[in-house]
Amino acid sequence: MKILLVAGARPNFPKIAPIAAELRRHPEHFEALVVHTGQHYDYQLSGIFFEELELGPPDHFLQARSDGGRALQMADVMSKFDGVLQQEKPDLVVVVGDVVSTVFCSLGAKMRDIPVAHVEAGLRSGDRTMPEEINRVATDAVADLLFTTDADADENLRAENVPAHCIHRVGNVMIDTLMQFRDKASNADVLQRHGLSPQGYVLVTLHRQSNLEDVDVLGGLVDALVRTAASSPLLFPVHPGTRKRLEETGLISRLQAAEQIQLAEPVGYVDMLCLMDNARLALVDSGGIQEETTVLGVPCLTMRENTERPVTITQGTNVLVGVDPDHIVAETRRVLRDGIPPGRIPDLWDGHSAERIAAVLRDGITLR
Repeated sequence: MKILLVAGARPNFPKIAPIAAELRRHPEHFEALVVHTGQHYDYQLSGIFFEELELGPPDHFLQARSDGGRALQMADVMSKFDGVLQQEKPDLVVVVGDVVSTVFCSLGAKMRDIPVAHVEAGLRSGDRTMPEEINRVATDAVADLLFTTDADADENLRAENVPAHCIHRVGNVMIDTLMQFRDKASNADVLQRHGLSPQGYVLVTLHRQSNLEDVDVLGGLVDALVRTAASSPLLFPVHPGTRKRLEETGLISRLQAAEQIQLAEPVGYVDMLCLMDNARLALVDSGGIQEETTVLGVPCLTMRENTERPVTITQGTNVLVGVDPDHIVAETRRVLRDGIPPGRIPDLWDGHSAERIAAVLRDGITLR
């Protein structure tokens, strides 16, 4: 079976890596080819991940255009991916997550009557203003095989009338990667490079579109970070898009002036895993970090009004704190003072999800 594995942006690579490795362990059953659409073209956002995660160079690099806005990028991804489909004639296209490349490569495959498998299917925030939510819903609507992380996702798909035989709960492939590289991350020198001590800092991410576009929301979040820095040092690896927006609004100067806020360049996977594992608290708007901190047992406060990963709240270490700066600061101080109740690792988040995916594909698949 020839399978194309599609990755486009930073969150995709730790999900693709274990699947590619598992499929390549069984050449008698699978020919696995990795397609990098180039949606993230910066080295720290894509290239370093291929090296660190031992993916090797992609079999196809589409170099999707980044100028001209999202619509032109979508069209370019779809057009170039169609060329790969014509050349390779795969039996199956596997997409992961909820980025632009996920949905448009799925649509491109279906237009050529090629089956699609979606890894991380069924995640829902209920917020249709999020581009990621639209990507998730649209991808699941056309996918033939839907690989889920937990029971909540299964229920969401059933509510959308997805046939039961197409839903396969396999666990979380990102945790496969976390468990594979945790020992390596423990030897990383990223804390020393940034002058940090274990449990002595708050790790920050901020890149969600809804948090960046509205200057009042962004200003409030910057205010919350500055006030939080009075209680603990903050390390903030700044996404290029976030840095640009902070510069456009003039808000970056407030962060730069705060004594205990360290603005850093984006870091690779291993360094980020080390930073998460040693943080006293993660203060984020990222989806994946909610899952990773749950497995690591690290408190996570998510600066959003909703999450597509509710299991990280009901079972894990995640708490939604919204975007009100007073509430964020109060919750951050509370957790820094009192900690959080211990969570538990969700079922099947055990480092073997890619094996389950391969088993479904190897044992024969029933498509809808």
